[in-house]
Amino acid sequence: MGVRKRERAEQIKEAKKQVAFAKLNNCPTSPRKMRLMADLVRGEKVEKALHILKFSKKESSARLEKLLLSAIANWQAKNEDANLEEAELFVKEIRVDGGSMLKRLRPAPQGRAHRIRKRSNHVTLVLGANNNTQS
Repeated sequence: MGVRKRERAEQIKEAKKQVAFAKLNNCPTSPRKMRLMADLVRGEKVEKALHILKFSKKESSARLEKLLLSAIANWQAKNEDANLEEAELFVKEIRVDGGSMLKRLRPAPQGRAHRIRKRSNHVTLVLGANNNTQS
């Protein structure tokens, strides 16, 4: 491996240390309902995002809170020597995509049937760190 390639690989490795992510697949909530909570925490600092999710009444907030705690744990596993408070973690990206749909039939009048679509979603949460500590 050449010197430039090795240096570039080290730069990429350092950049990836500042980012941690967590994924929640096949969550049995409609993507539209999950996006309501995701929009509230996008771009917020981790402490504020946790407070928003903790005191929200929506069912999806509990799932997102657990996902956020998982992402924080993933970041701590990558940066064992770093301090969580000094890193100033924030929700860099949160994406809610549609998952698989369970299709059911409900009886309707006059011998017909209506299709019921039970939706699910996939949530990807990315945390970023602001290491702009000026001493």
